[in-house]
Amino acid sequence: MEYQKTLEYLYNSLPMYHRVGMAAYKEDITNTVRLMQALNNPERKFKSIHVAGTNGKGSVSHFLASILQNSGYKVGLYTSPHLVDFRERIRINGQMISEEYVTNFVEANKPLFQKISPSFFEMTVAMAFNYFAEQNVDIAVIEVGMGGRLDSTNVIDPVLSIITNISIDHTQYLGNTIEAIAREKAGIIKRNVPVVIGQTQMECAHVFKEKASEMNSDIYFADKNFTLEETDKSNSFYLHALIYKNRNTYSLVKTPLSGRYQMKNLATVAQATDILRQIGYKISNTAFAIGIESVVIDTGLRGRWEIMSQKPTIVCETAHNEDGIRCLIEKINSLHINKLHIIYGCVNDKDYSKILEMLPKNANYYFCKPSVPRGLDTDELYNTASGIGLEGNKYESLSLAMREAKRRMDNDDILIITGSIFLVADAINLFDKRAV
Repeated sequence: MEYQKTLEYLYNSLPMYHRVGMAAYKEDITNTVRLMQALNNPERKFKSIHVAGTNGKGSVSHFLASILQNSGYKVGLYTSPHLVDFRERIRINGQMISEEYVTNFVEANKPLFQKISPSFFEMTVAMAFNYFAEQNVDIAVIEVGMGGRLDSTNVIDPVLSIITNISIDHTQYLGNTIEAIAREKAGIIKRNVPVVIGQTQMECAHVFKEKASEMNSDIYFADKNFTLEETDKSNSFYLHALIYKNRNTYSLVKTPLSGRYQMKNLATVAQATDILRQIGYKISNTAFAIGIESVVIDTGLRGRWEIMSQKPTIVCETAHNEDGIRCLIEKINSLHINKLHIIYGCVNDKDYSKILEMLPKNANYYFCKPSVPRGLDTDELYNTASGIGLEGNKYESLSLAMREAKRRMDNDDILIITGSIFLVADAINLFDKRAV
């Protein structure tokens, strides 16, 4: 079976959350356990780091993978969703899994899939863990898909668990309060395994402390031990920062992930690195700094304040919930912008009206729909946005929106494409194909 036909089989035969939403969500990990057993439990054959959280878990996962890779380890990295190519989800030392492996794995296990009826995500987790085991990785960084307790990735027994932060998102699955969502994410805390909490939040810190105590796990709140100071606020293309550990200088870093929200992520990464050193991983200060600076090159991370072109500046940013948009606005407010243009599109199971109310009123808006079945109807989005004072127009496609935005922009303007991971994926695809 050729690769493209394999993808068609996966997309059409297995429920895929990012396309159909609730229909693909499973409320237990039984299918994943059955898949692991049928594959000889590959999840037990490599060491791992488990990363959960509402925002930042992708960036933290990529940072840690890059740091470990620069420390000489063979590092697996599992993330989701992909932006352009399915194989982005599964990497070793930055190299995507081969088309041949994907095709052969699916062909060999089709009878198993027909028997168990896994979701797309469950199958992908099985493929990733099998690949990491066969390739004898030294360690794999595993990003949670959604939640934690019932996520398919939660069959691993990691050396370190990380929960970046908690914000309101996926309420139909995880709960309507910060505390309820935190309890779901606390499900990745394993017995006798240290856990890093990225941000100390009054509404849910007790949840993590209680779960860590129950599991006899040492717990570390990163923002209590590590702080950052931005050292060059004039550069919108790189974030320069000094990291302090308990008020003492820890490291000077720079990263192309220049969104100011990365300050919180870097504190989490510094705390995680500190613990990894304590449990025996050899990570030099140089490897730490280089890993942060070269994260995009080393791991292929995209869509986090990714500057697609300059003069005028066009940025892709995967902010898609209230906390993410809040951080995006903070970044916008730190820049000197002539005119701000925003292309916005989202999915239909988000509380998008709250997010729209947060967006700046002084921008020119271009509304369109991400190219997934869950994409919110453009008319509905436009009508809601107009009702709260966001001025702009609606477009039948992202490419039309981008062409109009570029026509209206001066060299000193900035265009931000945001609102949905899938809209950003559409934009990256267009840029990569030079279709805009």
